[in-house]
Amino acid sequence: MLPTERFSFDKPIAELEARIENLKKNAADAEVRAEMAALRKTLLQVQKDIYASLQPWETVEVARHPNRPQALDYIRMIFDEFVELHGDRFFGDDPAIQTGWAKLDEYKVMVIGQHKGRDVKERQMCNFGCPHPEGYRKALRVMKMAAKFGLPIITLIDTPGAYPGIASEERGVALTIAELMFEMSMLPAPIVCVVIGEGGSGGAVSIGVGDRIAMMEHAYYSVISPEGCAGILWKSGEHKDKAADALKMRSKDLLGFGVIEEIIEEPPGGAHRDPPLAASRLKHYLRTQLKLLQKIPVEELAAKRYDRFRKLGMFGIEP
Repeated sequence: MLPTERFSFDKPIAELEARIENLKKNAADAEVRAEMAALRKTLLQVQKDIYASLQPWETVEVARHPNRPQALDYIRMIFDEFVELHGDRFFGDDPAIQTGWAKLDEYKVMVIGQHKGRDVKERQMCNFGCPHPEGYRKALRVMKMAAKFGLPIITLIDTPGAYPGIASEERGVALTIAELMFEMSMLPAPIVCVVIGEGGSGGAVSIGVGDRIAMMEHAYYSVISPEGCAGILWKSGEHKDKAADALKMRSKDLLGFGVIEEIIEEPPGGAHRDPPLAASRLKHYLRTQLKLLQKIPVEELAAKRYDRFRKLGMFGIEP
């Protein structure tokens, strides 16, 4: 299925796809089939070349593509027997954070994902993926429940940031995020975190304190959105591409900094072009990590996790 939204850097891909589509009406002809096969081979290479050299702002555009798989898409494609859990037992429920029991083949897990929504109604219900404090309290509640029953935790990160409105502030969003990060740092359970799309600020890192941190290839993870950074530094969102470059928010940048341990390769042309293949690669990563982490005592995991995050951001000064 061809994507419904195009990027400027996608133009060579669109042209090749259009040529292939035009040839399909004469696919009975052997020469036409041979030409289509050659074009598909060229298309695959062009997709790989373009997406291997994306600029930082282009990566942000891909991470925000409306057809990109979201948390609930991955949950449906990867996990079995998902049983959703609702509410924070304090204020209410927040659809921007989906939580529940699930099975990943033979592993019983607790999965927590930030969900943006697909159509206008669902996006409004999910607040466009910007969780309120009750969403983070819900996440902490189910994490503690998973630890109580000795089950690993998987988080799927995809948010522009926590909701910054008055109601969110009145219900203590900053304190809630801080408490969640603190509790995750010491939680006696294996935790695997994956940035699947946008990883914006404290809204993302709040559920990103894990034993293993990975990113989908064309996701981004940053202390602030490029538009927000540009607004602060240059007083205009027009400089968002310059801000994206300065923030070093791409997966390959963060792998070099030691913020993440692994990059999960996306299908040629991005996860939005082949969600099942993207889900298959994510599932393989999760299975591999769960197998490794379950061999380590939870006390040792928690100690290493705490030490790892204490060291993030340290730098040396030349004498």
